[in-house]
Amino acid sequence: MEKMTSKDLVQLEDKYGAHNYHPLEVVLARGEGVDVWDVEGKKYYDFLSAYSAVNQGHCHPRIVNAMIEQSKTLTLTSRAFYNDALGPYEKFVTDYFGFDKVLPMNTGAEAVETAIKVCRKWAYEVKGIPENEAKIIVCDGNFHGRTTTIISFSNDEDARKNFGPYTPGFIRIPYNDTEALADALKEDNVAGFLVEPIQGEAGVFVPDEGYLEKAQALCKDAGALFIADEVQTGIARTGSLLAVCGNCSCGNTCKKDPETYVQPDILILGKAISGGAYPVSAVLADNHIMNVIKPGQHGSTFGGNPVAAKVAVAALEVVKDENLAANADRLGKIFRSEMNRIIENTELVLKVRGKGLLNAILINDTEDSETAWNLCVALKKNGLLAKPTHGNIIRFAPPLVMNEEQLLDCVRIIENTIMNFEK
Repeated sequence: MEKMTSKDLVQLEDKYGAHNYHPLEVVLARGEGVDVWDVEGKKYYDFLSAYSAVNQGHCHPRIVNAMIEQSKTLTLTSRAFYNDALGPYEKFVTDYFGFDKVLPMNTGAEAVETAIKVCRKWAYEVKGIPENEAKIIVCDGNFHGRTTTIISFSNDEDARKNFGPYTPGFIRIPYNDTEALADALKEDNVAGFLVEPIQGEAGVFVPDEGYLEKAQALCKDAGALFIADEVQTGIARTGSLLAVCGNCSCGNTCKKDPETYVQPDILILGKAISGGAYPVSAVLADNHIMNVIKPGQHGSTFGGNPVAAKVAVAALEVVKDENLAANADRLGKIFRSEMNRIIENTELVLKVRGKGLLNAILINDTEDSETAWNLCVALKKNGLLAKPTHGNIIRFAPPLVMNEEQLLDCVRIIENTIMNFEK
């Protein structure tokens, strides 16, 4: 059979697949570490990491081997029976992040839905809010997934339009605004506050210093749950194990040090918890919250399956053993410094923002322009893959196993592309 070209494969997806994505036109066939290769054999730096799912690099051997070995013995039992991998994983992950219990799921959106359900059930059975009256506060510009419930509180019209009727029970406030949060918490029947510590999809918006600490304190005073969605920001991406860890890059949750750790009541994880090798997500909380869930009230056939359990343990061990949080912290500072140097010499880019190795550049054009897209096409031609978000913003998020030499080579590609780019 004749080998298919990139063009052939793009046409196949276009003909037989739903058009729910708009990919950059590159067809990838192999990945290793920070590199990926297309079907014609051209190598690229991956500067998106599958939206931060591949923090540990493509096809990390420890993670892949864990998946292969478990797949040889037992892949799925459903939760109708116990399996010999889930309990050890649950102990490992709760110890790792410092919570009493975990509810395992598969995807980030499922984990967010799980957290919403847990929060509401806690509101009715523990806090005493009248049934069906619970409200959860969310932020403008949020991205927590694309389920019907989640898009109900999104203000992204592409995600929302013509998918109604929408699910009630949410209060939307500006991001990075503790006064607005304080006012919203005064409303009747508020159960919790769901927030991304850094808004990734919105263009890598990093809140003011002290925002998360104050938000958590306001929630505690109001008797509402502080729910941190770390699906994209967690697992060392921002230079600490979790973005709520503040400026600590030790790779552990410093739960006992209030200066460096903002304690969520519910923590939502996904993406890099499996290193991109397998769909794994998790919701963590202490007993006084998680114990409201009883048999039959929530679950998933694949949630907590043996392969997922083994993969997640291996992926989290890699993060700690290879000091990926500290590496992200160090390289992120170098990257932003280099971007600021480039920005001084061009009018094409207005600014860079980010934390750790979650960064974005703001292109000097309108949101409805194609400049950022065309710049990403030019970057692809020069051997680096990135994608725009919100029209005129380009997100840069390479695998955390990147070294300084590779990072500076990427900076060179970005600089040459920007300097030779014409709108």
